[in-house]
Amino acid sequence: MDERVFGAKEAEEPARPVYEAMRRGFFGKCPHCGRGRLFRAFLKTVDECQACGEEISHHRADDLPAYLVIVIVGHVVIGAFMGVQAMTDWPTWLHMALWTPLTLLMSLALIGPVKGAVVGLQWALRMHGFGGEEDIVETCPER
Repeated sequence: MDERVFGAKEAEEPARPVYEAMRRGFFGKCPHCGRGRLFRAFLKTVDECQACGEEISHHRADDLPAYLVIVIVGHVVIGAFMGVQAMTDWPTWLHMALWTPLTLLMSLALIGPVKGAVVGLQWALRMHGFGGEEDIVETCPER
């Protein structure tokens, strides 16, 4: 049987601190050492850490950071909007002038840190090649 099914390989390796890795990623640092940069551009990760050499290019954050940002910003903005609407009698144009830019700014400010935290989580849980093994990519059989 394949060892990965029963987790025998993971039992031999030391645990990686999930909270610490996610915190480092949130602040744009390497989830392994916390010294090297995680991003080389706005949302482009480095291929490997400059400080410790940890390979980062194979991460698969995909759409999860965007979904998380939508949930976070949506709850904050809708809650604030409903609270302001209940306490004031602002016209629609004023709400649009306030909440639209606030939503955009919050989304842009959170997407990088949330992506870093997701990459840190993947590193801590040894997902997608962060455990030293090759990432298995399933393909659809041709018809």
